[in-house]
Parts: sequence; structure tokens; C-alpha cells
Amino acid sequence: MERKFRKLKNAVARHLFAFVGDNANIRPHVRLSYLSNISLGKESSIGDRSMIVAADSVIIGDNVMMGPEVAIWTQNHKITDRDTLLLNGKAVKKRVIIEDDVWIGGRVIILPGAVIQKGSVVAAGSVVVGKTYPPYSVIGGNPAKVIKERT
Repeated sequence: MERKFRKLKNAVARHLFAFVGDNANIRPHVRLSYLSNISLGKESSIGDRSMIVAADSVIIGDNVMMGPEVAIWTQNHKITDRDTLLLNGKAVKKRVIIEDDVWIGGRVIILPGAVIQKGSVVAAGSVVVGKTYPPYSVIGGNPAKVIKERT
């Protein structure tokens, strides 16, 4: 039954997402916004109870593993103008890119503008800020930084 539901869910996703690769997997209880801005590569998975708010593009490469309860945002609010109420602040959108062969641990938060390059691992509970992380890095912390390089 699980396998049939997975096939149905992925078939529907192919029509709603920007792109869905072969054997991609969207685990149960995932919350997604702006589906047409999401690309999910082949053999990649979105973990249980994860959330993606794709006001701008979210590009997930091939062979990406995502743990449970990962949150990805592509939009924030400009908060630098003291004369503007925070709730009236201008929305600032930046895409998120997760390249091929990346492992994202559980409960990771990925913020607008983040680029996680090929072969990287993000430690569980990390907050990935809007910058580019080098390929084959082990990334962790709040804010996330490169802990070491994979060899």
C-alpha cells in the first residue's frame, strides 16, 4: 500500500513541481508551498514532516537525502528600516540550491540564499544561512559553518 501511495504522490508531484526526477521520494506529512518553484532531482527525498516555502526557487539535486523535519525558506522580511513596522516590511526572496549527493540531517533549517554544494553533509539541528558552502564539506552549528572537509 505504501509503495502504491508513493507512486501516486510522485505522479501528482510531477504535474505540480517545476521538476521531479525518477525515483524521487516525498515522505509523509510534508508541507509544501509554491510547488511550481520546487525542483526535486532523481533518487532524492524530502524527509517526514519537512516544510518547504518556495516563494523563490528551491533546487534539490540528484541523490539528496533529507532527514525529518527539515525546513527550507526562500523568503524573509527586510528589517533594517526602523520607521517601517516589521509586519509591513518588504519581502526579500532568494533561491536555495542543494546540489547533488548531499545529506541533510534532521531538523535542519535552511534560510534564503543558501547554496549547499555537491557531496556535503549538514549536521542535524543546524541553521544554514544564506551563503555558499564549499563542495564535500561537513557543515554544522547555528549559524552553520564548515566543520571539516570530506576526504
